Amino acid sequence: MLYLSRNKLSGPITPKIGNLSRLTHLVLFDNNLHGTIPHEIGNLSSLWALDLETNHLSGKLPSTIGNLKTLGDLQLNINNLTGQIPSSICNLSSLAILHLSENILQGRIPQCLGNFSTSLSVLALSENQFHGPIPTTFADGIKLEYLNFYGNKLQGLLPKSLCKCQRLQVLNIGNNEIQDLFPFWIETLPELRVLVMRSNKFHGKVLPNYLKNDNVPPFQNLQIFDISHNEFTGPLPDGYFKNLVAMMNVKTNGTEARYWLVDSKDPVKLVFKGFEYPLVNIVVTFTILDFSNNQFYGSIPHSIGNLNLLIYMNLSHNMLEGKIPTSFGNISELEQLDLSSNQLQGEIPWELTTLSFLSSLNLSNNLLFGPIPESGGQFPTFQNNSYMGNVGLCGYPLTKKCKDDADDKAAQPMLPREGDDSEFLDGFTWQAVVMGYGCGFMFGVTIGCLALLYRKPRWLLNIFFGIQGKINGN
Repeated sequence: MLYLSRNKLSGPITPKIGNLSRLTHLVLFDNNLHGTIPHEIGNLSSLWALDLETNHLSGKLPSTIGNLKTLGDLQLNINNLTGQIPSSICNLSSLAILHLSENILQGRIPQCLGNFSTSLSVLALSENQFHGPIPTTFADGIKLEYLNFYGNKLQGLLPKSLCKCQRLQVLNIGNNEIQDLFPFWIETLPELRVLVMRSNKFHGKVLPNYLKNDNVPPFQNLQIFDISHNEFTGPLPDGYFKNLVAMMNVKTNGTEARYWLVDSKDPVKLVFKGFEYPLVNIVVTFTILDFSNNQFYGSIPHSIGNLNLLIYMNLSHNMLEGKIPTSFGNISELEQLDLSSNQLQGEIPWELTTLSFLSSLNLSNNLLFGPIPESGGQFPTFQNNSYMGNVGLCGYPLTKKCKDDADDKAAQPMLPREGDDSEFLDGFTWQAVVMGYGCGFMFGVTIGCLALLYRKPRWLLNIFFGIQGKINGN
């Protein structure tokens, strides 16, 4: 075994490394190595782990890497590797972890990656330049738990063979060019916790399908549900909201929050105003619902109010109408709420003032009217931009003073013409919530000042010192 990670090694990897025929672990991550990966690496016939992550390696992946028949862990992410994935990688039938994220790789993803190894649990190819379809060959019995294709140029349909990945916990296909209907068949994945489909070309209605099959409730373990920035239409999927059990009943042991971690070296990337932040661990109480920037219409289902452990909700930039449900007052852990740029009407329900941890609120560009609640919770701390674009609203912090009830009703605006658009005013995405969770949930990102900006969530105050050591120890 050769472990020399997190040192200041520099220069190229010597071709003489190929002489170490009995070497089982070559771990050189987080150094300043540069140059190409030598072809002689294929001579390490006993190698099980090859970890060259976070260096400055360039050039193509050597085809000789396919000679490493015993290789189980291949991590080459965060380098400057170019070219295509060599077809010889399909020879690695014992591979359990494949990390090639954050390089400059291109071409098509080899079809064999869906079935070349029954041991494969982590497949991370995010933030490269892959194009073409996602492999359609995911086989029965595959042990895949983590699939991250985020930030490529993938096209076509989402393959239905993914439903064979019954152990899948994270599916991140965000920021690609996939054009498909909502893949209702993934609701059958029993372990799925993170579903990120944002910034693609998905379209059509989001309709639960479980009632047509075996009545098994869908998405019972889902904690992050992000289908934002697509072309979905129709009503919000009430049938899904009623079954998101992981957003309703999460228990903790004492004051220390439990968390799960599929792979710390390829975290879910959260984007806030153009900057990416890695969420290394998904805490069991970290729950997100982001359906923003689509074409959903109709009223907001009251069933969302049952998601009492929801921390971040973004339904902005749709065509939603009707009143803000009073049931939102039951979402006791809610910290960020964005309902901006819809056609919501009526008064702001006073029940929102009971949300003690609500630190970010955006109700701008709707048709709301009446007085802004003056007391309770965080409402006195919200500024004008939380309410702008609602000409019927009055009261602090707006300059418009409230009159009697009759005047308030008279101030109710006319409905806008269909197709009218409103400028987005300082909106936020669900990824901003990561900036209030402290550096214990971030890897290599200093966000102390941002935590002050977004206040300190109660659950973070309760568990920070208990879980911080665990996460940093991974």
